Amino acid sequence: QVQLIESGGGLVQAGDSLRLSCTTSGRTFRNYGMGWFRQAPGKEREFVAAISWRNSTYYGDSVQGRFTISRDNAKNTLYLQMNSLKPEDTAVYHCAAGSTSRASRVLGDYAYWGQGTQVTVSS
Repeated sequence: QVQLIESGGGLVQAGDSLRLSCTTSGRTFRNYGMGWFRQAPGKEREFVAAISWRNSTYYGDSVQGRFTISRDNAKNTLYLQMNSLKPEDTAVYHCAAGSTSRASRVLGDYAYWGQGTQVTVSS
């Protein structure tokens, strides 16, 4: 059984930083692409960032240059470093485990999802 557990969310002010973590279990973490998505109230789930098994990375346009995705295969953990946070970054952030080794922007390419961690950015 594959499990993904996010942590690191919270309430911060605009301009602050946060680092999200996603610990995984149940399969060989290093073989698969991973991603972060977010969902704000009343909006669809939105692609944030993705990383392939060989550490190729992709970012959504709204976070490019501010967020950094990374992975530690020895710890089976995915990270999202978020800098220069804005109120529009407020959302529940979900970790996702891919069906293949590639990084993908597409929700349907992810087989497993975490419950999410709330990030709230005040102005």
